[in-house]
Amino acid sequence: MADAPIIVYPPDAHGARRVRADGTILGLATNVNDVLSLLGDAGFDPDEIALDGPLIEWRGGGAYAWDPGEGGEE
Repeated sequence: MADAPIIVYPPDAHGARRVRADGTILGLATNVNDVLSLLGDAGFDPDEIALDGPLIEWRGGGAYAWDPGEGGEE
């Protein structure tokens, strides 16, 4: 999914995941709601974003992997 405009990186040591959209780091998310909030702040319509859709590339686990042990650090 190299062409996905949204990338959510693996959880860091504290369980936070870096979120990037169109090459810009949006911030850190500690849960799915944070991801949607960051995307909304960046101009995406959170109601139109499918967490399991083709626009998001989840690295180190999917939308519900927030434990650092589940995804590891990148």
